[in-house]
Amino acid sequence: AGQGPPPNLDRSFQDLADTAFPQTIRADERRIRTSNAVESQNISPQNRSSEAEPDLQDLLRRLQRLEQDSTGTNSLGSSGLARNVLSSHSGPQDSQVVLKKSRMWRWSDWMGEAEEFEPVLAWFAAYTEAKDPAKESPFQNVATQVLAVEIDSLYKNCKILAKRLKVCRPTRSTSGQSPSLRPPSREVADAMVDAYLNSFELVHRILHIPTFWTEYHEFWDHPETTTMDIRLKILLVIGMGSSLSEHEDATLRQMATHWVYAAQSWLSGPLEKDRLGITGLQVHCLTMLARQIFSVGGDLTWMSMGSLIHRAMQIGLHRDPKHLPKMSFLQMELRRRLWATILELVVQSSLDSAMPPRLSFNEFDTEAPTNINDHEMDESTDIVEPHPRHVLTNTSLQLLLLDSLPTRLKILQLLNDLHSELSYIDALALSDEITMACRENMAFGKRFGAREITTFHRNLVDYLVRRFMLPLHCPFASKARSNPLFHYSIRASLDASMAIISPESDDAFSRLTALSGGLFREGFRYAIATISLEFLAVAKSQQLDGTIHRDDRYRALLKSSAKDLIEMSAERIRQGDTNIKGHMFLSMIVAQVEAMEEGHSGEHMIAQSAKNSLDFCNSVLQRRLESVPSPWSTDTSTMTADREGQEAFAIDWDFDFFLPDTDFAAS
Repeated sequence: AGQGPPPNLDRSFQDLADTAFPQTIRADERRIRTSNAVESQNISPQNRSSEAEPDLQDLLRRLQRLEQDSTGTNSLGSSGLARNVLSSHSGPQDSQVVLKKSRMWRWSDWMGEAEEFEPVLAWFAAYTEAKDPAKESPFQNVATQVLAVEIDSLYKNCKILAKRLKVCRPTRSTSGQSPSLRPPSREVADAMVDAYLNSFELVHRILHIPTFWTEYHEFWDHPETTTMDIRLKILLVIGMGSSLSEHEDATLRQMATHWVYAAQSWLSGPLEKDRLGITGLQVHCLTMLARQIFSVGGDLTWMSMGSLIHRAMQIGLHRDPKHLPKMSFLQMELRRRLWATILELVVQSSLDSAMPPRLSFNEFDTEAPTNINDHEMDESTDIVEPHPRHVLTNTSLQLLLLDSLPTRLKILQLLNDLHSELSYIDALALSDEITMACRENMAFGKRFGAREITTFHRNLVDYLVRRFMLPLHCPFASKARSNPLFHYSIRASLDASMAIISPESDDAFSRLTALSGGLFREGFRYAIATISLEFLAVAKSQQLDGTIHRDDRYRALLKSSAKDLIEMSAERIRQGDTNIKGHMFLSMIVAQVEAMEEGHSGEHMIAQSAKNSLDFCNSVLQRRLESVPSPWSTDTSTMTADREGQEAFAIDWDFDFFLPDTDFAAS
């Protein structure tokens, strides 16, 4: 393993590459990467003079022919090599199983193992020895030694500030009393409900909107008679709507976070009738979504999804209502919509955790929801004829997500299957299906005006589908630098990452990505890993072949994207994130490449970039701590530095797959 073919197989490998790919795929990697970024059009096998990426369908046909040719022969010629290339396992092998903070690694964690990151990790390790009197300083430059000491101090202070901010968050552990379940003013609540219903609800169908409005008005008219499940449902809707508000309200955000904890506590209580029913499942789905929006254990939802699936199946949501005792048309549609939403939440949480979805199509027969509007049905409705799929309804976006669900579930099953392998040809076929789904979704969204399908809707639907490309191609992309047969995976991963960090311009969606955790953050982790890896690889390749000062268009594009990611990291810290590693890591990456461009080791430049990043993060965290609403303030002056170091960076948002959680200097 890991060795090239014997000398007598060189000709066979050449033939294999000629058969499978156009000549440019085996050309110099710098030229390939440059052509991918600058030239967007594909080329046919006959047009080999172009440097653009070959058409994926053509690539699939060629690989299928190779796979067929390799069947029935055990020779060590080109067909044997083809079989090895086309049958590559995409997941970690038994010897590679790693636990991080007691959990299995996620797909993005494995990306951090790339050798291109070793220099930055080496500098990071060197900082840890900067003040150790028992060791000789690893830095040759005195100015760099001084910077390392300052970095150590700033880093520790950032950890202290982060911990204090976390203690100020409303949680069950910090509150000795039951959380307040009072809503904000009616005017504010109305606006937040509208925001939720016109954004998240049209993608994740959880509520019947007319029924919800009836419950909402009754809540305000007679709050004393409102049951806990209805109250929590309303408060969660208000809270999630507030996440998209143009006017930042720290107190309202704290209240919303408190409501999420209250809902989770209620769901964890004794299983009574109000928890095991349609309303209880609505509260459960809203809670799962809100946990990710407000970063309340957002990356641990896969565990909670098990309970949600079990409760849904316990009341028969996995069976189509036509197989159940007779019920109203409205109840049938509510059950179908809820089940479709649960399936979507399941596949998203499975992707984020790198855990099996725990569900297959053999275990349910619930049909897709009917393509109708909410106002077309109520409890007295007998039946409603569905609209054609090209007609926009309140259910259209959910149906779009359902269209690609079989493909996405198949990806998850193959990635997590311990007893079978994902071949490259299967990966390419699934990739093609995801690409087509994204195109169809975008085309559907563009057919309607902004008031019918908003930019927020298009961005969210695209994100929920497109991000499955990254773990699908990640293991093959990591091999592409030594085996150009996998080069398409670099292109696919990079394109998906670029699309994720550059959605259509929309203020509400920008706020969502800046504020939220869970699935809304994991794509950001992938983008950082993919883009920074390619940025470093391109710079290193150009440095080695002496072309780093020639055509820098592609490298400039990657540098611009890396700087965009730095700004996104900065905005997340301003909006409530306490993790500073992403901002620091990216700053060091950019400095390393700029040092390559200037022709020196970069010792001082990288250290200076780390210090500048920590200066910024320290000042932002300090301002946030000073602005914490007084009802939530907590005296943390007695905390020890050791305790700070243990808990400052919780698993909800870390970059430990790049930078180990350690102090910069020994104390």
